Amino acid sequence: MKTKYIFIVGGVISGLGKGITSASIGRLLKDTGYRVTNMKIDAYVNVDAGTMNPTEHGEVFVTGDGMETDQDIGNYERFLDQELTKVNYTTTGQIYQSLLDKERNLEFDGKCVEVVPHVPLEIIEKINYCAKKNNAEIAIIEIGGTVGEYQNILFIEAARMLKVQNPDDVIVALVSFMPVPRTLGEMKTKPTQYASRTLNESGIQADLIICRAERAIDELRKQKIALLCNIYSKEDIFSAPDLKNIYEVPSVLAKQGIISRIVKKLKLNKKKTDSRKWDQFLALAHKNKPVINIAMVGKYFHSGKFILSDVYISVIEAIKHAAWAQGFEPKLTWQDSEEFETDPNKLNILNNFDAIVVPGGFGSRGVEGIISAIGYARTNKIPFLGLCYGMQLAVVEFARNVAKLPQAHTVEFNQKSKYPVIHIMSDQEKKMLVHNYGGSMRLGNYPAKLAKNSLSLEAYKKENIIERHRHRYEFNNKYRKKLINHGLIIAGTSPDEKIVEIVELSRETHPYFVGVQFHPEFKSHPQKPHPLFFNLIKKAGESKTIVK
Repeated sequence: MKTKYIFIVGGVISGLGKGITSASIGRLLKDTGYRVTNMKIDAYVNVDAGTMNPTEHGEVFVTGDGMETDQDIGNYERFLDQELTKVNYTTTGQIYQSLLDKERNLEFDGKCVEVVPHVPLEIIEKINYCAKKNNAEIAIIEIGGTVGEYQNILFIEAARMLKVQNPDDVIVALVSFMPVPRTLGEMKTKPTQYASRTLNESGIQADLIICRAERAIDELRKQKIALLCNIYSKEDIFSAPDLKNIYEVPSVLAKQGIISRIVKKLKLNKKKTDSRKWDQFLALAHKNKPVINIAMVGKYFHSGKFILSDVYISVIEAIKHAAWAQGFEPKLTWQDSEEFETDPNKLNILNNFDAIVVPGGFGSRGVEGIISAIGYARTNKIPFLGLCYGMQLAVVEFARNVAKLPQAHTVEFNQKSKYPVIHIMSDQEKKMLVHNYGGSMRLGNYPAKLAKNSLSLEAYKKENIIERHRHRYEFNNKYRKKLINHGLIIAGTSPDEKIVEIVELSRETHPYFVGVQFHPEFKSHPQKPHPLFFNLIKKAGESKTIVK
């Protein structure tokens, strides 16, 4: 079967949900029996997402092969229930880097290298390579940003060129905003009309328009958009209202017949969609359940008066997967660690929670507040899970307050620490000396072996695991023996036992206290909750009376 392509572009504003739309269409096509892959194209000149500020860009999602990507790659993996790789993510920086490498290698045979057509052709080459590497019958390509932006015009030009060359194999879906101004109380189509016409100016006519709004659009507006945006039938206009649960989006689109329209436009063989597995998962999510209260302690939470939950989207989704699978509804509360520094009495608020999670992060801001919160979780026996940075600070807290090393710290924040229980990895130190920061951390999949009788072995039910990493610092083995003698359990290490991957407290000491050097949240899927999150929720439910 010749590869088919679906381009997803955005109109009016960013953050509309193009990624969830792309992932949802991918899920539906997979459930219909097609081999599908999703690809994200970002207009940033950054080579990858690793050096971007998470409060501005959102979570950095790491693939198994070590690529630092946009958070939408995580959405694709969760919806498709399959692992993606570095070929599923590209940026303007990657495109130009690849072109310049070819030019330096004389691969253009002395021709002038021009922005057009060479940049769009390079984009098409990467899209085709992604489809081939994933053995995909259908490749869904999300173009970041909105139509009309200078940054992504070359990506839209690549879509146009591919569609001209393969008119029966390419369709374009426009995801656009339909506002309902409060003073009017009426849903307005004009922004979507402008988005559609702006796309026309780039030489592309949308085949489908997906209307994002706070509520479902009506038939009148479907007819209006179809007429004024050159759409043949209102059947190609789809409503995508705000939903409490992103995992409902595939069902909402499916009920409107989006797959039948895609199949017809791409001249695909008709197949029957079987969404029973996804429906079973949704049934668990929708079920009335007792609430389990979870505190997320850290930073990167706020931008002015707004909470930026996208910074930790994979952690949030992993908690949901684990809770729903066990009949709980998770209620997450963001606890800014800086508040614990200014007023230590505020730590008492942690008594209101059934579990505490400290996610990953970088930098010294709020670090002492995080350490205090970890100490509170330890001494008050509140189920705790520390991820990467959270694990390292758990080691610092234990060293200070249990092993009696009061000046213990990580060299990331205090290079002159008397007791550097967390230090930089030797290979990372060399990279830092020459300012080699981008894409140079310990990234992607690495194996680990688990200790017998550990909480982690109880969770995974196997001794050898593979998890995704993103860090420069590690447990300092110089202090391993001393910390073990004071009760810290080394529950997981690299196969050669040189790198500490998991630390725990004993069951006799604490109901559930686990810190991991990796990022288990990246491998949690809706129908496959991650074992560590699953056991955190399980222990939290056992430890406290659940509030209904």
